[in-house]
Amino acid sequence: MGLACGLLPGITLAGTETLDTVQSVLMATIVMVVLTQLIFIGPSGRAPLPALLVFGLAGFAQDALIWWLLSWLGPKISHLHVDGLATILLAALITRATTLLLSQLSPAAETAED
Repeated sequence: MGLACGLLPGITLAGTETLDTVQSVLMATIVMVVLTQLIFIGPSGRAPLPALLVFGLAGFAQDALIWWLLSWLGPKISHLHVDGLATILLAALITRATTLLLSQLSPAAETAED
């Protein structure tokens, strides 16, 4: 979330004070976390490449819809502005790539053998 906000020029935090910026990022993060936890799309551990691609595509669509919601909701609840469909798609790509990368860096779960 923060990575996409920092990298893309189409996502602006229009607050005049630092508190406005923090509030904007916090509200957007809360929306993103709540929605991704309600509708979880992703591997629960390490996954083979074909499954990872399917999870990535479904998660990309989910993240794009969430960023689209944030582009509409952002000016109403905070100072977050997302400009255009291209920015929404790039933000979704950055968000999903970061999520998949972090899920693959986690240690593999060990299973107990009987």
